[in-house]
Amino acid sequence: MTRLTLERPLAFIDLETTGINVGSDRIVEIAILKLNPDGSKTTRTHRVNPEMAISEESISIHGISNEDVATEPTFTELAPSLFKFLFN
Repeated sequence: MTRLTLERPLAFIDLETTGINVGSDRIVEIAILKLNPDGSKTTRTHRVNPEMAISEESISIHGISNEDVATEPTFTELAPSLFKFLFN
């Protein structure tokens, strides 16, 4: 088995959204797995208030309702901490 040797962290990002239109739909949950060069792993998962309604079709797929994200931070509010996590 070949092992990946990292010189810098590698991040995998998973998004749940209000729908599938990349031009108008928004993030309702973001999960990040960060693999570090020393072999350690760190994760972060955040619910996000999309400031718009989540489609019923999307709710049926990911199970995140409008009520679930009503009091969560917006992406704009969350972005600085995500940037710090990814790049520090």
